[in-house]
Amino acid sequence: MGRISFSQPRFEEHILTFLNTYSHFALFNVNGIFFVIPSKRKTMKTKVIFLYVLIGFVLAPIAHSFGQDLIPFRKGDKWGFSTVDKKIVIAPKYEAVDWFSEGLAAVKSNGKWGYINADGKLIITNKYTVAKPFRRGYMPNSKGGSDTVIFAGASVAKDGYEICINNKGSQMPKCPAIPENSVEENQIPVGTVVKEKQYTLPDAGGLFDKVLDDYSIGDRSTYYLATKNGKQGVFNSTFEIIVPFEYDSIHINRAGSKPFLVVHKNGMIGLIHGEGTVGIQPENTKLTPFNVDGTDYVIVQRKGRTVITDLMNNKVVERDFLSIQYDKRGGFVITNDDLTKGYVFKNRTVVLPKYSQIELLENGKYIHVVNDKGQAGFISSAGVEYFEE
Repeated sequence: MGRISFSQPRFEEHILTFLNTYSHFALFNVNGIFFVIPSKRKTMKTKVIFLYVLIGFVLAPIAHSFGQDLIPFRKGDKWGFSTVDKKIVIAPKYEAVDWFSEGLAAVKSNGKWGYINADGKLIITNKYTVAKPFRRGYMPNSKGGSDTVIFAGASVAKDGYEICINNKGSQMPKCPAIPENSVEENQIPVGTVVKEKQYTLPDAGGLFDKVLDDYSIGDRSTYYLATKNGKQGVFNSTFEIIVPFEYDSIHINRAGSKPFLVVHKNGMIGLIHGEGTVGIQPENTKLTPFNVDGTDYVIVQRKGRTVITDLMNNKVVERDFLSIQYDKRGGFVITNDDLTKGYVFKNRTVVLPKYSQIELLENGKYIHVVNDKGQAGFISSAGVEYFEE
């Protein structure tokens, strides 16, 4: 991620020209407030005041992102920070570090945590046993509303009891409220109850015994999942059989980019596209489909081996593994026969198994890895390792 920069004097000149040209203007800030300057009060003092208000709002997102392009970098057993291209900008001298957030990063020295800025300057002294990343929250104000504040959870107590501090290191009277959607369990979709459908289709000369379900693909005709003599198949709205009645069970998967069928036959599992094309033959012991950012993937297990494929059984990763698990943040954890772990990013970059622990960060761009010696590090979705032994 590159940093945004511009000539501040030139920027101010453009804003002053704007104020001189128009009789009023409106500025929309992050809290949804509009500022309006009537022409009759457009004095130089007023223009200068609102000029710097405007600059403040424009610069706020830039200041907010400052330090976000710095990556925790480990050299031996010490930690510092580097750029994306691995240029060291804060020398590795800390026992541990966390990522920058709201312009500050937690760093550990002599067993205690403090916070530095993106220049490596210590802003909050190392005195905490716990130091969480800074984030934004809300505090009630005297007007009955709330103000956005920056805070972090921290602790100086041996038992880990946490307090909230501001970005100067001062303890806050109470901890701010946080956005409801920032709590992971609040993002779980609410389940719905699906009622059994009733169908009144003609039996079409004994084509089927009972219709169980249906699906559509785009604006094309409707497809019907039905039973015949104890087996299941699919026919379309013109009563053409597109999936023969030879499967023990068929499940319609609607979670992908378009509906497809997971079929069971003689204890084995396969996949058929909604129009009837066989994608994966029913010769697998387990088949688990996933849709990651609009792209369909399938984890396929057969004869004790596991692979990742697309819906046409083309391998995403050429190798097979002992096991593969989907990561809900958008990737796949792969496990080798020796139980070491690797990772497949959603852009298909593969980190081969050689780590004891792996976790994808929330931004989806980096994984946190731990080797068999307990040493940690970060690897990007481009496969860049931010550590040196």
